[in-house]
Amino acid sequence: MVPGLSGGRLMATLNVVFWDVDGTLADTEMDGHRPAFNRAFAELGLPLHWDRLEYAKRLEIPGGLRRVQQACAELGLSLNHDQLQQLRERKRLHYSEEIEAGAVGWRPGVKRLLSSLSHAGIQNWIVTSSGRASVEALLSVSPEDKSKFSGIITADDVQNGKPAPDLYQLAVSRAGVSADDCLAIEDSLAGLDSALGAGLPCLLTPSPWEKELLRRFNDAVAVVNHLGEPDQPCRQSAGPTCTEGLVTVKYLQDLLRGG
Repeated sequence: MVPGLSGGRLMATLNVVFWDVDGTLADTEMDGHRPAFNRAFAELGLPLHWDRLEYAKRLEIPGGLRRVQQACAELGLSLNHDQLQQLRERKRLHYSEEIEAGAVGWRPGVKRLLSSLSHAGIQNWIVTSSGRASVEALLSVSPEDKSKFSGIITADDVQNGKPAPDLYQLAVSRAGVSADDCLAIEDSLAGLDSALGAGLPCLLTPSPWEKELLRRFNDAVAVVNHLGEPDQPCRQSAGPTCTEGLVTVKYLQDLLRGG
């Protein structure tokens, strides 16, 4: 039996796919969030600047403001609530500007699979530890894809973000379905633990900086480097064989049922 699946899922029907955003839907971190943070740091006179290597290390901490607080603590600095909110707003503004400038691209296979799921009558939901403003900024430049999502659950909706299960538990509740009929797509260790904590099988498309995730591949129903395109097949690290290197609706349904 595939790890994470119970016998009760053998006859499950895929009704909902939950999508993480950063690193799953799009490559937002290095070319979107990172430069936006750096611009906000400079504006507010903070002695922080994250190059790619430093930011990759910071990504081990889920949640942007938590990363900032940890980095400040290492320098003996403490930001109060108002300062954190000001930083958050400036960073969000700069992130939106990065998105509008075309700095962030969707990951291979995402648009294809979103369309296939929509045509099959399967709901797509966003479930992310990012704030709603960041999600809306990303979707605003691709309205045809935004329309394919039935709902959005963000860090603004819960007290505890990933790796806590709260986001996915709320998503299952709002989607009005059984967790047995859902599947999550994630790129991070925090996302995997969040999905598993809510009783959801998880397909992983790991981000390259998620080194600890390598030891947890067996906890996912499958692991691929991306979802695949006809001219760019995915590479697989775990799970049932993905025919022709393309993650399809049928493949997701088979994963839900245990292969």
